[in-house]
Amino acid sequence: MYHFDPEWIGKVAQMRERGEEPWPDASELTVTDTSTELHARFFGIEAPEEDHAEANFAIGGRLIFKNVMGKAMFLRVNDGAASKIIGTDESGESVSAGGFIQLYVRKNEVGEELFDALKRLDVGDIIWASGYPMRTRTGELTLRLQNAKLASKILTPFPDRWKSVTDIEMRSRQRYVDLLMNETTRETFRTRSAVVRFIRNFFESRDFMEVETPMLQNKAGGAAARPFVTHHNALDIEMFMRVAPELYLKRLVVGGFPRVFEINRNFRNEGISQKHNPEFTMLEYYYAWATVEDLVVLQEQLLSELAVSVNGSTEIPFGDKVISFSRPFRRADMDELIADATGWSREMLSDPDLTLAEYVSTHEGADISKLPTTVGKWWELLFDEYVEDNLIDPTFVTGFPAEISPLARRSDDDPERVDRFELIINGWEIVNGFTELNDPVDQAGRFEQQVKARADGDDEAMGFDHDYIRALTYGMPPTAGAGMGIDRLVMLLTAKPSIREVILFPTMRPERFDTDDVE
Repeated sequence: MYHFDPEWIGKVAQMRERGEEPWPDASELTVTDTSTELHARFFGIEAPEEDHAEANFAIGGRLIFKNVMGKAMFLRVNDGAASKIIGTDESGESVSAGGFIQLYVRKNEVGEELFDALKRLDVGDIIWASGYPMRTRTGELTLRLQNAKLASKILTPFPDRWKSVTDIEMRSRQRYVDLLMNETTRETFRTRSAVVRFIRNFFESRDFMEVETPMLQNKAGGAAARPFVTHHNALDIEMFMRVAPELYLKRLVVGGFPRVFEINRNFRNEGISQKHNPEFTMLEYYYAWATVEDLVVLQEQLLSELAVSVNGSTEIPFGDKVISFSRPFRRADMDELIADATGWSREMLSDPDLTLAEYVSTHEGADISKLPTTVGKWWELLFDEYVEDNLIDPTFVTGFPAEISPLARRSDDDPERVDRFELIINGWEIVNGFTELNDPVDQAGRFEQQVKARADGDDEAMGFDHDYIRALTYGMPPTAGAGMGIDRLVMLLTAKPSIREVILFPTMRPERFDTDDVE
């Protein structure tokens, strides 16, 4: 059982003894207006009661402030409506309002019974109230109360405001409290919603079709990642939570849908960090008759227009930095960036034995048995160590080895490389895109290499997807595609250093309750 606070349970008992229902039926509690609508409607009107004293505007929300002054009181209610620009002031500056509305109550107007009931309210209670608009001496729009009812009784007092604002552990576990207490948190998730809405509209306006692909799959593919494994009882088979939707989306291109996208949830059984959560959201899209060069243009348009839409500018502040989303973005080959950061030559980086010797000479105590033996794996290690964290403004990293790009088409200019980019911003990978491999023979060979890598201990390597090879044998038109991390993108646009700040309910170790062992 859950241990309720006896004092608050006692309050409920007292209410019921007085004939008051703590959680009444909503049929008599019709909300007709939001705080934002009222602020906008009466903006600039000094005495709204002159024309609306007989009106009856009804709002609903959470009581966040109460001040009783003898036979009158002020209440302040948060109804959760988003603040919006409602007009301009005398200097031409925009004025925003909403989310909150003040109530003014006089005992001789509402009667002793209702006045006393309002006095007994606790901060945090959810109430319904109706009245007509007025302005206080300070000019604040206020509803002069005519009627009010408790809509839902709080049974836990609001937490300490300082802790609820600063303790990220508490805020992440009890997001409902965080949202109640912190306007900045509410604004972060409104921004996240706006980001997703913009992305959806961006692609639909370019004739991409939104689709849904399986989250539960019998092959873990589409990305180098460790999957979550489960068992389907009815079919008696092992299944995997998807690590990426890529192979299913490309099946749709084979099937005749030339432009598809999905805003999807992926699951990877890997570590948790400031920029990693096991469950995360991505955009993936595939574009027939396009190349990686077309994707670069599309990504630049998407991100620069999104920055302006959400933040009003392509210059995005992040801590002590300003990240520029102005087009065009920088572009550089992977080995070029490594060479610039290390001082090693690109020729040396193309030889794994020379790279090993140089690395060991500069890393005292390095365990040779754990170091890479191939060019691709060396570039991955050196890029992570020397380059990635220092790429702040958007940078398209190109020239990837085919060895670490099992689903990308080989470059015609250099078959050891693929037509691929990663877009790095603020030291984070935001987008991975490439011209898709549509040669079923080459793809089968790369799947075989992945199977061998898995057998050698690489638990992030893909399996062999026979059905996907069969799909490619029916012919996939020249296609390019990309995946973009929504969570990290929202982190950038809201200047949040931790992924937990932009996921409503991040993955966390379970909280221990005193009653967990009670049946």
